[in-house]
Amino acid sequence: MTDRAVPISVVRLGAAEEDLVLEVLRSGMLAQGPKVAELERLFADIAGTSHAVAVNNGTTALVAALQALQLEPGDEVVTSPFTFVATLNAALEAGATVRFADIGLDDFNVDPAAVAAALTPRTRVIMPALTQLAAASDVTIVEDAAQAHGAAVGGRAAGSFGVACFSLYATKNVTTGEGGVVTTDDDVLADRVRLLRNQGMRARYQYELAGHNYRLTDLQAAVGIPQLRRLQELNAVRRANAAFLTEGLSGLPGLVTPVELPGRSHVFHQYTVRVLPTAPVSRGDLVERLSAAGIGTGVYYPRVVHDYPCYRDHPNVIVSDAPNAARAAVEVLSLPVHPHLDPSDLDRLVGAVRGAFGG
Repeated sequence: MTDRAVPISVVRLGAAEEDLVLEVLRSGMLAQGPKVAELERLFADIAGTSHAVAVNNGTTALVAALQALQLEPGDEVVTSPFTFVATLNAALEAGATVRFADIGLDDFNVDPAAVAAALTPRTRVIMPALTQLAAASDVTIVEDAAQAHGAAVGGRAAGSFGVACFSLYATKNVTTGEGGVVTTDDDVLADRVRLLRNQGMRARYQYELAGHNYRLTDLQAAVGIPQLRRLQELNAVRRANAAFLTEGLSGLPGLVTPVELPGRSHVFHQYTVRVLPTAPVSRGDLVERLSAAGIGTGVYYPRVVHDYPCYRDHPNVIVSDAPNAARAAVEVLSLPVHPHLDPSDLDRLVGAVRGAFGG
């Protein structure tokens, strides 16, 4: 019998989610009701913030956070070139001009020195959480924490360093299918995000600003609430799976496994290795070998975010060299690490990678 497939991600919901969804269906309160409020309370507790504002997706969270800062034409956002396109699209939708800072290859995060070099008198926002640089430069931190539910730096939760934006997309560590959350301790900014998500209304037909329909439904919140309650447990499984993979893949020539740097608590939304040019197998060949073995992989991300025709000549996109990001794009490969892997899946994965490397 053929071994079952081991996909890069799995969405598996249970009785707790089903019960809450049925409760919402039977209540007749489907949109922006008590379940959304409960999800917000749970998320604020996890992020350690005064406010968590639920919206309809992670991109919307970024747009709303930036719009709430009331950016003006010509204001600039500095962010990573090694990211999903939502980061760039959200900044452009908010009317910002976007500059990029290269990354470090040890953690794929932006290099603080590169961010400092990218700052100009028009910089209003930096999207990494570089607190000292932000304070010294009088710019606002907007954390693009789309995949960092429950992560921490120096004992401080992701989402608590400024204004932060999370995604609740189907494959994230917590999912509502589609959804997003903005977290902050800023009362005024949280109030503006709440207005923006609800057509600018303070109360029905009381419009205070030009807003949008960014609302999350209670049906979606009902799916996410049980996962938030067991997030610590789910992330612990991801961390254990990552540790198993790192031990099992150690010593392979030309394969760099992820490292949890001091003071950081990784939640392993992805387990991303680098396949160096010195490896005995190319990244493409490794993908093919793993696919033939029924093991899914992902490349996050295959190109730097501005390296597409629609952005290269965009008037609000300022392209700069990012050699580390460009190198990462041709080396990175994500392997399954999700909490629904069983020991045999992990053994197969390690064995398949080692076999491809001749180990």
